[in-house]
Amino acid sequence: MITRSRQLALALTVVLAAGAACQAHRHARPDSRRPAPPATSATPVGGFTLVASGDVLPHSSIIDRARFDAGGTGYDFRPMLSGVRPVVSRADLALCHMETVYGADGDYSGYPAFKSPPEVAQALAATGYDGCSTASNHTLDDGADGIQRTLDALDRAGVRHSGSARTEQEAYTVTLLRAGAAKVAHLSYTYGTNGYPLPAGRPWAVNLIDEARILTDARIARRAGADVVVVSVHWGTEWQDAPDEQQLTLARRLTAARTGGRPDIDLILGTHAHVPQAYEKVNGTWVVYGMGDQIAGAMVNHQGAQDPRGNQSTLGRFTFAPPARAGGRWQVTKAEFVPQWFDVDAGRVVNLNQALAQGADVTAVRDRIRDVVLSRGAAKDGLVMGE
Repeated sequence: MITRSRQLALALTVVLAAGAACQAHRHARPDSRRPAPPATSATPVGGFTLVASGDVLPHSSIIDRARFDAGGTGYDFRPMLSGVRPVVSRADLALCHMETVYGADGDYSGYPAFKSPPEVAQALAATGYDGCSTASNHTLDDGADGIQRTLDALDRAGVRHSGSARTEQEAYTVTLLRAGAAKVAHLSYTYGTNGYPLPAGRPWAVNLIDEARILTDARIARRAGADVVVVSVHWGTEWQDAPDEQQLTLARRLTAARTGGRPDIDLILGTHAHVPQAYEKVNGTWVVYGMGDQIAGAMVNHQGAQDPRGNQSTLGRFTFAPPARAGGRWQVTKAEFVPQWFDVDAGRVVNLNQALAQGADVTAVRDRIRDVVLSRGAAKDGLVMGE
């Protein structure tokens, strides 16, 4: 069943397609902010690489660390992400998940109602991220004001966003990003908002998971010119390594949907569970059930115990090649995962393969992440561990 809001979205398709093109032009990233990717045989001619990472979830200890890194004046989150900047900045398109909203004038907080310093957005931009999903269970932690401040800060930093909105028009405007010769649509949805009601008169403020809505939005994105449609979903059961039945069912149904013989969705990126989950090729489409938390404080699980899995994550890297014929599907020719770990004591995201190469004793952590990622047989479909 299509809701009245969806009917409105369909009616505005032509107008919003033009709006999306204008928005893409307005927020185009200056070339000077990203070094040219190295020419390698791994990237097909005319193709592109897409990198995606998990939840940015600054607890109070993380906020304190950013203040320390800034010398006690302001907040600097750039050092936390410096370890993954080489991977992120070299991609043609890099996507993050901004789980929390931003506060103002020093009014910042961690769990349970998060309000992060807006300097997080500057760090994401400096690391090389082009866009972030913003639909999460914490999107309404500070109501409509929190959404406004967050999206304003991301705009100032030049980081695109999808999943929450300040206006109805923004909610129904497709987020289109350029990746080489391709236009990539980024859509974002969450399972809920921790019981916070949608702001009065703003039912469009946060995108909630609904199969029909997601597919409608994906088809609108195609009509707006998207060559590749990427869907970020905040879903799953916290602290569970294996995807739950809702994830498995929704992944199957979304990846099975086709229009004119072409899949409506080209990649699914999952967040929320706090732990890395499997990658799997479903109906010919890659699904990352859960990337894990990229930035978070010392995490305590539902049993009240500190759980090191809450600081483990992956960064996905997918190489796309253009279709053989006009109107065909852009194909993933290489799928990779890079194991990561947030060192709480140092306040840094660590690329575990690079750390191993430098002699760090992190083999057990790297191997645990690898085993979870490959637990649904992704290796047979070509998923490999990247550097």
